[in-house]
Amino acid sequence: MLLPAAAEPESDIYMRFMKSHKCYDIVPTSSKLVVFDTALQVKKAFFALVANGVRAAPLWDTEKQSFVGMLTITDFIIILHRYYKSPMVQIYELEEHKLETWREVYLQATFKPLVNISPDASLFDAVYTLIKNKIHRLPVIDPVTGNALYILTHKRILKFLQLFMCEMPKPAFMKQTLGELGIGSYHNIAFIHPNTPIIKALNIFVERRVSALPVVDESGKVVDIYSKFDVINLAAEKTYNNLDITVTQALKHRSQYFEGVMKCHKTETMKTIVDRIVKAEVHRLVVVDAHSSIEGIVSLSDILQALVLGPADACKEETLG
Repeated sequence: MLLPAAAEPESDIYMRFMKSHKCYDIVPTSSKLVVFDTALQVKKAFFALVANGVRAAPLWDTEKQSFVGMLTITDFIIILHRYYKSPMVQIYELEEHKLETWREVYLQATFKPLVNISPDASLFDAVYTLIKNKIHRLPVIDPVTGNALYILTHKRILKFLQLFMCEMPKPAFMKQTLGELGIGSYHNIAFIHPNTPIIKALNIFVERRVSALPVVDESGKVVDIYSKFDVINLAAEKTYNNLDITVTQALKHRSQYFEGVMKCHKTETMKTIVDRIVKAEVHRLVVVDAHSSIEGIVSLSDILQALVLGPADACKEETLG
């Protein structure tokens, strides 16, 4: 039985909003996009990321005349994790390798085509592509010209959605708490201590495939957070040759804008969580208890999954049922 439009369930309102907007709607009129040729030296590429204040860049292969991948901070972390020996040994692979050499070594036989999206695709398709591929950067590439226009992120998409939220009916789940909805990760959360060496933090990033590590003091309180983005400071400071320094020492180089760890509680509503994460422009909130001890992590992808993909899966089940 088809429901009249007025009686449509509100739970899928954000999904329908995403399906009715294109990726093109979210591309700013002017934004900085840096593209690297795969013949560029790895070290120069990371310095260029820092110099331009960007977190990722599409890679262009001149021979193939196409985009073949993305260079992100994760690549920098993997290189350091793989090749760092001690402060006395120069990381040759970072100093000498070209991007194409690094990609051959790192990807070996697993060359996958670059995941990208057309400006005419819906924002729903963008969310689906980001989450299902477990990626954080999605280049928008014009299929006609082959030009890269923009790099879409969870953060940009959620901010766009939140701009329009006040004009839309509020689904019931927005008034429910994080605990009631069960959104986020709460088991075996990876964390570090203020005196953890940077190299150990990098190893955890690679082995656990996480993008941030809460820093917990001796009493179990969350006092800071070390994210993948903080690692790029090692390139900015050219201090990546000594990764035996502690996280506390490394975080002294962070820009003065850091506002502290953004936290939340399981008892707060989904609306509060969305507003806080968008306003703070962070990628995750650390879920803490009354004593500021870590309980879990709520990421942007957890939130988009709940707002957009969850209702889509529920609609599919109803249709199949």
